[in-house]
Amino acid sequence: MRTSTKLKLAFAALAATDTWLAGSSRPSAHKARYVTKPLLMPVLGASLATNQKAAGSPLRATTIAAQAAGWGGDVLLLGHSDKMFGAGAGSFGVGHLAYITGFLRNSKAAAMKDNKVALGVAGIWAVTAPGVAFAAYRQEKALGATMLGYSATLAAMVAHANHLDASLPRTARLLTAVGAATFMASDSILGARTFLIPNPPDRLESVVMATYTAGQFLISEGAARAAR
Repeated sequence: MRTSTKLKLAFAALAATDTWLAGSSRPSAHKARYVTKPLLMPVLGASLATNQKAAGSPLRATTIAAQAAGWGGDVLLLGHSDKMFGAGAGSFGVGHLAYITGFLRNSKAAAMKDNKVALGVAGIWAVTAPGVAFAAYRQEKALGATMLGYSATLAAMVAHANHLDASLPRTARLLTAVGAATFMASDSILGARTFLIPNPPDRLESVVMATYTAGQFLISEGAARAAR
């Protein structure tokens, strides 16, 4: 079995474990996440870095950079303060900029305004983001602008993930688009749980982690299969 495949299996095991721990109310489960959660992105990144078939992928380097920023966000969000939440969002924002950089370098020649999926993502952002940002502002003033900026960056990442050039393999484009949408779903649930839902159930965090890890994995697989 190749090293890359072994690392993918290790990531799947870590993701499943951390997803289960995330939804537990036990203090011991939270402590265990200080081991499982910080390992997620390094293992996923290593699986992409050691994948020989991905060596020629134009999305490989920027995806690994985004995963490194995601590691920072994972670690910071283990804290529970508003300051840590804002810093974690900032780290993930850097990761989305890395993804966008790779997508822009391999985007369609056609203008984004002609992409119906991208326009739909922009519309969803325009309808939902202000409300979440206002709720974040009411909780902590500095978080209002942070959430508005972060959600705009996330929406841009999803839009560009759906605007990749047809010269890339179809499977790579599909995995990237679905992964980006799943990532957005995860953050949408996280935002609702944090700022909109009073006393959210513990298991909602498991949903956040399940969609987050799935999204990161699918984007990574898309990058691995993007070699022309």
